[in-house]
Amino acid sequence: MASSLRGEVRTLYKNLLYLGREYPKGADYFRSRLKAAFLKNKDVKDPEKIKQLIAQGEFVIKELEALYFLRKYRALKRRYYSDDNP
Repeated sequence: MASSLRGEVRTLYKNLLYLGREYPKGADYFRSRLKAAFLKNKDVKDPEKIKQLIAQGEFVIKELEALYFLRKYRALKRRYYSDDNP
């Protein structure tokens, strides 16, 4: 693996670990699933396949961020609007 790709993979892992702290099922659940996913692909040597896996990981980051924003939006909406009023 090229050193630049190695750095990208490490950064991706760190970012996912950081985002996993607020995961709805818990940080331990997220951490174990994340570690399993990275260990499953640890023997990949093809740079194109590694880039594809990095892109997939970045998509997961975007999905997690959307999940967290939606959760915050719903909390604010519940706080300021009651279910009785349309």
